[in-house]
Amino acid sequence: MASADKPEVVERDVKEKEQKEDDKDEGKGGFIEKVKDFIHDIGEKIEETIGFGKPTADVSEIHIPSINLERAEIVIDVLIKNPNPIPIPLIDINYLIESDGRKLISGLIPDAGTIHAHGSETVKIPVTLIYDDIKNTYDDIKPGSIIPYKIKVELIVDVPVFGRLTLPVEKTGEIPIPYKPDIDVEKIHFERFSLEETVAVLHLKLENKNEFDLGLNALDYEVWLSDMSIGGAELAKSTKIDKSGITYMDLPITFRPKDFGSVLWDMIRGKGTGYTMKGHIDVDTPFGAMKLPISKEGGTTRLKKNKEDGGDDDDDDDDEVF
Repeated sequence: MASADKPEVVERDVKEKEQKEDDKDEGKGGFIEKVKDFIHDIGEKIEETIGFGKPTADVSEIHIPSINLERAEIVIDVLIKNPNPIPIPLIDINYLIESDGRKLISGLIPDAGTIHAHGSETVKIPVTLIYDDIKNTYDDIKPGSIIPYKIKVELIVDVPVFGRLTLPVEKTGEIPIPYKPDIDVEKIHFERFSLEETVAVLHLKLENKNEFDLGLNALDYEVWLSDMSIGGAELAKSTKIDKSGITYMDLPITFRPKDFGSVLWDMIRGKGTGYTMKGHIDVDTPFGAMKLPISKEGGTTRLKKNKEDGGDDDDDDDDEVF
């Protein structure tokens, strides 16, 4: 009986062992399935991540829409490309303009917009350079000169997966510090003189003190004898004034001397009469169009009659003296 009981014990042990092996295999299967599920989830996340990439940025162009003696308006075009399947926010824009390592201007533009999914945007950064600020800070930067510049821009974006990124871009170039041309009325030639109407020609000398050429397109001017305006005009005139160069121009003017009282009699009697001339010239430059002031104050003139009016008509500097 005891010997007969022994197989039963062995059989029970074997069955228990087999049951344990089965439970172990089942446990292994559950763990493997969990691993497979985890790998599947990771794979999906990897597939999602594959669609994301880092944006790129570049300075595509720099415009100078307005420039004069006081300031230069500059617009920096930065092209940003977003390869991602969702829009990304452009959080901040930091910009710096320097010349030879010296800061000219810097600033921050917050909350600059959004870059479309799978798209590109040209972000325009407006900057104003005030020339007085530059000249007061750096004594060696003189009016009429051309200075080098470097523009540094940092665009801060927020991209899923990558997080917050800074995209730095740079661009170099040159910008002028404009200087108004000097004007001098070398003489006034009176072609016809009467109390009702006098026709005169102003012989002008324009000196360009800038280190760049000026393409003269037009000018407007007004002339005063003593404190009385004798009129002015607008003239379309195309000529080139070389850098650090001089050009000469003749400008017509017509006025009524009888309206000027004592000023007229001073001129007729040969006495010197003070004159002033002011106006503007429209010019093209390598940096864009400019409207520059011209002025001459403190000059004097006197009238000398032509031969047909009973005087000498020698075409020399003694006709009208300044």
